[in-house]
Amino acid sequence: MPLTPARIEIDADGVPNSPDFGDRYHPREGAAAQAHEVFLAGNGLPARWAGRAAFTLLETGFGLGNNFLATWQAWRDDPARPRTLHFVSIEAHPPTRADLQRCHAASPWPGLAAALTDAWPPAVEGLHPIDFDDGQVQLLLAFGDAGRIVRELDLAADALLLDGFAPDRNPAMWTRELMQGLSRCLAPGATAATWTVARSVRDALTAAGFEVERVDGHGAKRQTLRARWAPRSHRGPPPRGVGATGDPEADSGQADAAAAAPAPSSAGMPTAVGAASSRSPATAREAIVVGAGLAGASAAFALARQGWAVRVLDRCTEPAAESSGNPGGLFHATAHADEGAHLRLHRAGALVLARRLAPWIAAGRVPGHAGGMLQIAGDDEDLASMQALVARHATPPEIAEALDAAEASRRAGIALHRPAWSYPQGGWAQPPALVRALLDMPGVRFSGGVEVAALRRDESQWELLDAAGAVVDRAPVVVLANADGASRLWPQAGWPIGRGRGQLSIWPAGPDTPRLACPLSGAGYAITLPDGSLLAGATSTPGDTDPALRDADHDFNRERLRRLTGWDAPAPSAGRVGWRVQTPDRLPIVGAVPAPGAVSARPTQARWQPREPGLFVLTALGSRGLVLGPLMGEVLAAWVSGAPMPIEARLRDAIDPARWIVRAARQGADARG
Repeated sequence: MPLTPARIEIDADGVPNSPDFGDRYHPREGAAAQAHEVFLAGNGLPARWAGRAAFTLLETGFGLGNNFLATWQAWRDDPARPRTLHFVSIEAHPPTRADLQRCHAASPWPGLAAALTDAWPPAVEGLHPIDFDDGQVQLLLAFGDAGRIVRELDLAADALLLDGFAPDRNPAMWTRELMQGLSRCLAPGATAATWTVARSVRDALTAAGFEVERVDGHGAKRQTLRARWAPRSHRGPPPRGVGATGDPEADSGQADAAAAAPAPSSAGMPTAVGAASSRSPATAREAIVVGAGLAGASAAFALARQGWAVRVLDRCTEPAAESSGNPGGLFHATAHADEGAHLRLHRAGALVLARRLAPWIAAGRVPGHAGGMLQIAGDDEDLASMQALVARHATPPEIAEALDAAEASRRAGIALHRPAWSYPQGGWAQPPALVRALLDMPGVRFSGGVEVAALRRDESQWELLDAAGAVVDRAPVVVLANADGASRLWPQAGWPIGRGRGQLSIWPAGPDTPRLACPLSGAGYAITLPDGSLLAGATSTPGDTDPALRDADHDFNRERLRRLTGWDAPAPSAGRVGWRVQTPDRLPIVGAVPAPGAVSARPTQARWQPREPGLFVLTALGSRGLVLGPLMGEVLAAWVSGAPMPIEARLRDAIDPARWIVRAARQGADARG
């Protein structure tokens, strides 16, 4: 649904106010004082995270981000800090970047506030993962109505920060239903804190399983509220994550026994948890990724950021030697009338990739262009219908704009004769260079020329076997990221993976070769490479296994290029053949591998499907490997480690490796019903 950005006014005392809710964003005593006294101290921080590998906070009401900035600074200042800090925050009315910058002009944390402002995402509903401090601080912004968005969250928070506008100004942020929804996102023994002690809030928390107490406040607040989540019973979804033993609850960051959880002290402040209570022992975090293309490299990068030691194996001697070896590929969000799973996944993936690629392209680490791209309007589109679509979905200009032919021509650097979509955060990148950059991550080791022919489970380890049955490697966690080879290594899953051939064409730089100011797409695509050569393509022939370049396919690409640019190209000088691996629903396969033949307690719900301990898959990225790879790597790593899931629950279910089992069960239930 479209979002309405916040309206912010700053009063004579310099305090930001919301005219729509008639309330202040923080007390006159200052945002820093409230963040430290109410929210950090109220959750026993920083003492509670000492010795932990990871710690997760969940907040309602991100506002201007003051609680996040205070928590980030406290994490930086603490020598006993956890390796990874996860901060998940819900916000229905995000501020604009300009308002954020204006309100933080005198921030107590100027450097951190500037970094937050620079990384601020477009105002579109959904989850926005943003990394700071080399990925050790991971902010997950959840934009949307709190009651709706909380049902899309998949995490187990250690601390809850309740910081909406006052209950009498914004009662929807304090309902019993919302507190129940938030309680499903908590780890056993989680704590909560807020500045209000309103009876309705205390009752809502108590009904959700919290033990609540009022404590002395600060400034104008005589009392504040602290709580500990201790429900009599809890029937939440099964935990994600896997540890060294292959137990899905071990090392997940989600399944500490309630008895090991910190108890409130007599003053309401939770006691510290020492290193012995850490949920994620580093010695357990060892994984093997099979496949060194975009899928495998993205998985390895994301796992390493969560503290895992990763070995990447590939049958080729060099990474990105097969489907991920093209000299250029496009990335962009999409404007479409249907805001379904495909659009939301591709948009989220494009935004994640743009944030990651921009500094690497600027530094020359990855050849490419991150300054936007154009998509020529289709035959069924005109400028008026395009503008109406933007207005209907309140699409921010950072995501997509509808341009007339004159403006599109100016941006493309060549004459265009139709309107075009502009994707300011789109562009192109060289996939092999991106793969190398992802693999060049501390904790990741690549080994080429290793052919894995089979898998075998040996107690808590997975053994990878060669064609002769010899063990080539072993680890507690294995990720199958080897395209359609995943089905060969685990045929029990029966994934309907298909393989399609694609051929692209390349023209050398010359006096007649168009030099595009930005990449173009439409019916086909065109990219000017750094040496001035022009890349265009690509064909698509499902089931075709011919590896040889074909003149007929070059002619097909020449005609598409002519329609895009108006250039009557000669025969190309070079080309490349590759294969796309995809499913019938055109969605990737990402997550824990279902256990064949196991009986589910809830067969029509994906999350309840029994899984093979320690076995995961990331494949079938289709023609969107560049766009989806990094985000799917983050999804995979969250699933393995138990970190907050960076996409909505409905999107996670749409890409679940068990989705065909669930569909069959639903069809059976419908037939019986």
